[in-house]
Amino acid sequence: MNYKDYLIQQFNIDPKVCDAVSRAEADLSDQFNAIDDTTAICQLKVLKAFQDNRINATHFDWSTGYGYDDAGREAVERVYASVFNTESALVRPNIVNGTHAIAVTLLGLLAPGDSFIEISGTPYDTLQTVIGNGEGEFNGTIRDYGIKYSEVPLGADKDIDFEAVSRAVKPGTKLVAIQRSTGYDFRPAIPLNSIKKACELVHGIDPSIIVMIDNCYGEFTNAGEPTDYGADVMAGSLIKNPGGGLALSGGYIVGRSDLIEKISYRLTCPGIGAECGLTYGQNRNVLQGLFLAPAVVNAALKGAVLAGKIFDSLGFEVMPPVGYERSDIIQAVKFEDPDKMLTFCQAVQASSPIDSYVTPVPWDMPGYSDQVVMAAGAFVQGSSIELSADAPMREPYIAYFQGGLTYEHSSYGIIKSLNELYKRGLIEL
Repeated sequence: MNYKDYLIQQFNIDPKVCDAVSRAEADLSDQFNAIDDTTAICQLKVLKAFQDNRINATHFDWSTGYGYDDAGREAVERVYASVFNTESALVRPNIVNGTHAIAVTLLGLLAPGDSFIEISGTPYDTLQTVIGNGEGEFNGTIRDYGIKYSEVPLGADKDIDFEAVSRAVKPGTKLVAIQRSTGYDFRPAIPLNSIKKACELVHGIDPSIIVMIDNCYGEFTNAGEPTDYGADVMAGSLIKNPGGGLALSGGYIVGRSDLIEKISYRLTCPGIGAECGLTYGQNRNVLQGLFLAPAVVNAALKGAVLAGKIFDSLGFEVMPPVGYERSDIIQAVKFEDPDKMLTFCQAVQASSPIDSYVTPVPWDMPGYSDQVVMAAGAFVQGSSIELSADAPMREPYIAYFQGGLTYEHSSYGIIKSLNELYKRGLIEL
């Protein structure tokens, strides 16, 4: 029995769906080869970081209490600093998500009266509450501390508007932030060459201005990282790309040592900083997940590319467009119809190893202004490097597809979604 027959007989997939996916995969062979080449570079970069930092089995051991002299924690942070080509790193399980990592970074580096500018347009929904722009009353926001916030919209090409940035950023601006990934906007991720140009522009205005990158969903999608191109500090989540599906929680912050020290005082408290912090026996999972991360990102990237190719061929607008240089693992599909969008997300849930029998429905999630439907039958709750899809319930009804620990699983999520849309008469093949 071959793969197509198995899909048809064991999963009730229509043969037309199998044929559509096979045609798309054949057309994508060159792009898949290019992704493989990037993965090979990233894998060796990670391997070198492990070897250069002399990682051994004692780094997997537990510590207790305050976590003083936790050799494993220190080893993890040295490896992260090496991988991302920075002076220092914080990699901690008590960073609860990517938004927390970004918030700790901002609140650790900014003081009352400072000016903070986002130059990649309006940031992701959950960061709006951190800034103080979101709906509802929240204490301790950026604005509560008297920090001045502004943003520079993207240009007509959905990339950084460098002329507008040069007008907005002035000597005395304390921090400039870039959200690399698309978030819930309908735009491509910011490419590395634009990040490099932005860093050069900002530092040319004033070398003391801190350039911070929200790197969520972007790790290992290219051979380099933003910190290779001038970013001063960068933050992300361990249950996205760099955790490789094995990290149970946590986030990372990498950058200049003086900045990391200031941020560590916000993460714990002044006088303690990075010296304390129990890792709860997670060092092996974090290290092994990082080692596997390039291959896992490879699977997720190929799945995203496949989704874009197929839904583009069916007449849906997709972002990034087919053939566009990718800088994150997210593939957005504009359905223009709530039923199509919900069917897509529910099919992704039905493709999952965990909670496949559950039907996701829109709900009021903390930090989001609209109801959101989230499909994520994951081994690690909320892990968006695992096969997942989410969509805010607002026009034009865009679903965001990402993840897949293996390409076979990522592609099956697409196959299942196509099958459900076709069976319900919502698409034609």
